[in-house]
Amino acid sequence: MMRLALLAFAAPLVLLGGCATSSRDDAAAPPAAAAADSAYGMFLAGNAALSEGRSGEAARFLDLARAESGGDPAVAERAFQAALMAGEIGKAAALAPDGPAASEPGKRLGRLAKVVDALSRGRGKVAKEELAADGIGFPHRSAAALLGPWVAAAAGDTEGAVVRPQVRGDGGVDYFGQIGQAHLFERYRRYDEAETNFKALTGVARPSEIAVIAHGAFLERRGRRAEAQALYDEALQRNPANLSLKSARARLASGKPAPAMPTVKEGAAFALLAPAAAMISAKQEQVGLAYLRLALHLDPTRNDAWLMLGDVLQEGGDVEGARAAYARPKAVAAEFPAAQAKLAWSYHNDGDKEGAIRLARAGAETGDREARLTLSDLLRANERYEEAIGLLDGLIAETKTPDWTLHYARGQALERSGRWKEAETDLSLALKLRPDEPELLNYLGYAWIDRGERLEEALAMVEKAVAANPRSGAIVDSLGWAHYRLGNYKKAVEVLEEAVELEAGDPEINNHLGDAYWMVGRKDEAGFQWRRVLTLDPDDKIKTDAEKKLASGLGPQPKLAGQ
Repeated sequence: MMRLALLAFAAPLVLLGGCATSSRDDAAAPPAAAAADSAYGMFLAGNAALSEGRSGEAARFLDLARAESGGDPAVAERAFQAALMAGEIGKAAALAPDGPAASEPGKRLGRLAKVVDALSRGRGKVAKEELAADGIGFPHRSAAALLGPWVAAAAGDTEGAVVRPQVRGDGGVDYFGQIGQAHLFERYRRYDEAETNFKALTGVARPSEIAVIAHGAFLERRGRRAEAQALYDEALQRNPANLSLKSARARLASGKPAPAMPTVKEGAAFALLAPAAAMISAKQEQVGLAYLRLALHLDPTRNDAWLMLGDVLQEGGDVEGARAAYARPKAVAAEFPAAQAKLAWSYHNDGDKEGAIRLARAGAETGDREARLTLSDLLRANERYEEAIGLLDGLIAETKTPDWTLHYARGQALERSGRWKEAETDLSLALKLRPDEPELLNYLGYAWIDRGERLEEALAMVEKAVAANPRSGAIVDSLGWAHYRLGNYKKAVEVLEEAVELEAGDPEINNHLGDAYWMVGRKDEAGFQWRRVLTLDPDDKIKTDAEKKLASGLGPQPKLAGQ
């Protein structure tokens, strides 16, 4: 299958204190005296909503269930979780689990919520006391450590504020703790010590964008604009497309004031982002979501946190919540193009193709490379190949070093629009740049087989693609269909059956298997496959093909490679 490859970008609750469920046996039901049908029904509805990512709805149901149950600890703990997931931090802090009946993970996260809520209200001493009491252990040790200096600053503890946080074996705490310490040194006018930290962070071979921007802003605030410019320029040489760096450099060139030093709340919000990313990377999305909600409660202007939040919500099934998060960055923000791209794919996947393209255009109009690539991907997905080719022409012309992904994308669009010789040139160049890429091997190899060209080489390429990615139903289908087009029908059946096992719901693969069955005389099985195709939401071309074969009773018309 020459599937159109689009190049744009899409945890257990036990760590929160319990596992969401709608099962009567597994759920912790309210005590008999309070377990009226309405309360228990709201509890189950809230559990179901929480497990399906509908945090706001879950918070409403579970809060009602908590009230009806008379404050049953199990119900109250689940209500706390839902309020936290929904971003209702004040309510979550009020419901934070406590006492012997509460789970240890729930109590730890509850204390973290109370720390952040107190910090947000300007109650630094309360936050410090909460954070210090017994320590906040697994899995929140890193988050608590990074918050610690900012909580100390809020409480007026200037010496505690500049103690660099450490958690054994956690490089993220060491790195982001050093950035936070540099900001806090600056806050207390210990500029030499702040600069020592910043230089350590940016003096490496490839410093992070975060460190460069933080150091550059510090230099700007110290009136050292030429040094800041040199820092930005050096980083842009390494990564010329980075919008955050470009934005910082443009602000400096315009003569605008330097960014303000982070406030305590802003610094604390930043401190929570690294643990959030670490939890999400470790597949503990619910804990990561909790940290993001806490960070945004402290600093609702953090666009990077909104994008991370949108990704987690999208992955968890809360499409509306994800879209609301992606819609937060304004048009002037460096994160705006990425946010529009994510919004566009959300609407595209929901069937609103025109709305998706409109949003992608808004991002592409900023000139951002990734946003323009996203628009080209969406145009190709909607068979608007000539417009996509025009965009890709511009991107390729601007690229100093050949980029295989751009040539692959343009090659696909050219092939789909009937401009084969140009497509072959692009696809061959992409493969030369990336000789072991399974998608490329599959696409070009299949295209040659379909045209009866370079058959031995092409079949070897598709076989190599399968060996590299044997779990891809699309690539395995491509090999099976290659054997079909070469007249190897028995082998085609064998391979296509494997492809259907890998992607049972793909209409094109099922259609191919039906054709292969027909050609080896297994006509009843062929008819079953074609009827199945019609239940799998095929596109118009595949649907018409399956209906025609079923109606005529003549099966597929065999077409060998090159015919």
